[in-house]
Amino acid sequence: MAQNIERGYIQIYTGNGKGKTTAAIGLAIRALGAGKRVLFLQFMKQATYSEHKVLKDLSPRLKIVTLGKPYFIARRDQISPEAAAAMGNQIVVFEPGKPPADYVALINKGLSLAREALMGQSYDLVVLDELCVVLHLGLADVQEVLAMLKERQGPAEVVITGRGAPPELLNYADLVTEMREVKHYYHQGVPARTGIEN
Repeated sequence: MAQNIERGYIQIYTGNGKGKTTAAIGLAIRALGAGKRVLFLQFMKQATYSEHKVLKDLSPRLKIVTLGKPYFIARRDQISPEAAAAMGNQIVVFEPGKPPADYVALINKGLSLAREALMGQSYDLVVLDELCVVLHLGLADVQEVLAMLKERQGPAEVVITGRGAPPELLNYADLVTEMREVKHYYHQGVPARTGIEN
């Protein structure tokens, strides 16, 4: 078991299917409806998604922080040259173990905010959106994240989302939901649609 009875559980939403962030947003709204305080940290994202237009003013008990750049990043061993070329200047491809320093600094800022929230009493729910992707890309160390989770003192439930959750994190979590893609119109060339995927 990952925690004492006084602390919230650790939930992970992972897998290659659609709906991980959407599920976390739904849980955040449910928590707000119950009078709870929510911190929603979005790694690898900017405040350009449709939900930000609503969430930023939804409740004074919700703090949302985005920690991304106006471009995607990918490890060279995880993307084909053709896919990278198709994205043009919207993507930065890096060698394994050598991520962009500015991105790592931004991720570290987010982890500091998460650590502070998990050590205090200010939040009842802490969402670490896309943290699994951060770990999958090697932008943060999974052992450091596990240490942060094990050392937490506050009462917060923790939700971690993103593709590629590392086995160590899956083993430590109390709840793991895998979103499995069975069929997706993206493969038919349908781009992300405002209000549905973006």
